[in-house]
Amino acid sequence: MSEKAASSRPGEFSLIERYFAPLATSAGAVHLQDDAAVFTPDTACELVVTKDMLMAGVHFFKNDPPFEVAQKALGVNLSDLAAKGAEPKGYLLGLGLSKDIGEEWVAEFCRGLKLVQDQFQIDLLGGDTISCPQGPLLSVTAFGQVPKGQVVRRNEAVAGALLYVTGTIGDAALGLKLRLDDELAGELELSAEHRDFLLNRYLLPQPRVAAVSALREFAVAAMDISDGLIADLGHMCRTSHVQAAVRLENVPLSDAASAMIARDAAFRETAITGGDDYEILAAVMPENAVAFEVALQEAGLSCAQIGVLSAAEVSEDMISLSLNGEAYALHGAAGFKHF
Repeated sequence: MSEKAASSRPGEFSLIERYFAPLATSAGAVHLQDDAAVFTPDTACELVVTKDMLMAGVHFFKNDPPFEVAQKALGVNLSDLAAKGAEPKGYLLGLGLSKDIGEEWVAEFCRGLKLVQDQFQIDLLGGDTISCPQGPLLSVTAFGQVPKGQVVRRNEAVAGALLYVTGTIGDAALGLKLRLDDELAGELELSAEHRDFLLNRYLLPQPRVAAVSALREFAVAAMDISDGLIADLGHMCRTSHVQAAVRLENVPLSDAASAMIARDAAFRETAITGGDDYEILAAVMPENAVAFEVALQEAGLSCAQIGVLSAAEVSEDMISLSLNGEAYALHGAAGFKHF
């Protein structure tokens, strides 16, 4: 990052020393004083790597609190690791800052990083900072580990497997609707509690790291839900060469989401296609279903069985939807795409 950056913040190396080096506590990070870090997985474990980029105006609003933005940036990456059955270990951070972003923003951003680091016992291993006119731009590469041969793929779902999701679906997408329209909550007569819950679910995804053991033991396939339930289920079906039947009445909804859907049924489609859930979609064989549910419950997570997979037939749609026994048709796109 150029020393010509905003006068309200220190230069690049001062920022690193003051705010980022304290986050790099592992020996391999050498306090960010070298050109690269060293990371070695535990014995008999494989390295799992994922990367997500977040851009102001695309993944979050530029005026969102940096404390929460940092949590989202790390959370979406840890969600990817969790879906693979991997325990998170560390991350690299790329940060692009526009000239109007001052030291206070950086301090709050790093406070958010530390909160997630402490929660999941991970460390910053390194990164880079640049001047970015359209910033903030965030790039996180997260590292995890999984016992050899136990990574859970999205492309290994099989006919006969049951479909499960963790948590509740659609909260983030509905929260974004509220964020984009300040009057919508009032028009729908949503309570302040429901409004705030949905807004927080949009800004603060909760990576389901607690699910990794259950996924490794019982899931034949899994992925996190980032582009929307229907779109991501489509990814699983296409790569696994199966098709899915989903009963929408079984898709778990929060009280807040249910309140919005009760006032306008069109919000159901938003909930299942909108994205940013960062819950886990898993395929589990029927004989392991009860054990899977119990394992998640013991890990403090809720789950719901929403459908079943069958052998793919070229002549049929990959996903069939029903609501209370009646066919359900989508009227818009099945999920989020950047382009």
